[in-house]
Amino acid sequence: MAVKKACEMFPKSLIEDVHKWGCMKQTGVSLRYMMEFGSKPTERNLLISAQFLHKELPIRVARRAIELQTLPYGLSEKPAVLKVRDWYLESFRDMRAFPEIKDSGDEKEFTQMIKAVKVRHNNVVPMMALGVNQLKKGMNSGNLDEIHQFLDRFYLSRIGIRMLIGQHVELHNPNPPLHTVGYIHTKMSPMEVARNASEDARSICFREYGSAPEINIYGDPSFTFPYVPTHLHLMMYELVKNSLRAVQERFVDSDRVAPPIRIIVADGIEDVTIKVSDEGGGIARSGLPKIFTYLYSTARNPLEEEVDLGTADVPVTMAGYGYGLPISRLYARYFGGDLQIISMEGYGTDAYLHLSRLGDSQEPLP
Repeated sequence: MAVKKACEMFPKSLIEDVHKWGCMKQTGVSLRYMMEFGSKPTERNLLISAQFLHKELPIRVARRAIELQTLPYGLSEKPAVLKVRDWYLESFRDMRAFPEIKDSGDEKEFTQMIKAVKVRHNNVVPMMALGVNQLKKGMNSGNLDEIHQFLDRFYLSRIGIRMLIGQHVELHNPNPPLHTVGYIHTKMSPMEVARNASEDARSICFREYGSAPEINIYGDPSFTFPYVPTHLHLMMYELVKNSLRAVQERFVDSDRVAPPIRIIVADGIEDVTIKVSDEGGGIARSGLPKIFTYLYSTARNPLEEEVDLGTADVPVTMAGYGYGLPISRLYARYFGGDLQIISMEGYGTDAYLHLSRLGDSQEPLP
């Protein structure tokens, strides 16, 4: 299949518009602002929110579309990356084609349109992984620094775009669950989210290995703070899954009972910190710098099989193509937190997930 340049598939005027909007300044918002603004989803507030997104989203989408066309090492020409570029250009076109939002009728139509944009981009992560994997096969992995920096910017921006769209769409829910403002839970229990994520990870472990180590969780079960539960669930699931796999594989042929994984939740003044500790043998010091790079994984790569780009059937698992840890760290950083991994080779690994309790840090805007 011949590679089609964007200018062949999209009108020149659209490409010029993308470059114009890509130069405009992005506007970040904080968790606290989203929470306070969304706590009263009146018609007027929804209108203001839609008008903000009508201007903000095309800027963010345009920046990524431009970057997707100027990647090093020929990555921009990979079929999977071209597919992602087309999704971004189509979304930019849809948002720019939408007229000025003047009343609640316009606002409802706009909400349906951005909802469709979010669905269009559902498979961006595995599709980009496929493109980078196609590139990686033909080159030395030592040269991938520029690609890693691009992917960090790209995925961080994607988290922000999906958060803004999802938050706005969810504010239309006529029966929101108790203590929720859009995607944000104002009284989220980190213990409860950790427990749910641990159960999900253990069920995957059971499915793959036929057994799973125990998980012990320590902390104050009554402690709550405002955060996005889906983000925390994703991060905790990833960390626990890694620990379960390490312990399971280390003790698979041992007479000893596999030691439990310990999760400790600490509520500080600035941060809520969650530590996930395992005795899975740890990571060699030489391997530690690699764990936050994309495409580093010790598991089998699910993208080795050829995937039909015409369908959306890309493996949705995060295990195996080395995206779990770097993307988890981006989710932590998106609201002012961080993720650190400390390892003792020959013993085990401690992961420290820091979540900002104050909620007033601005979105990082790559």
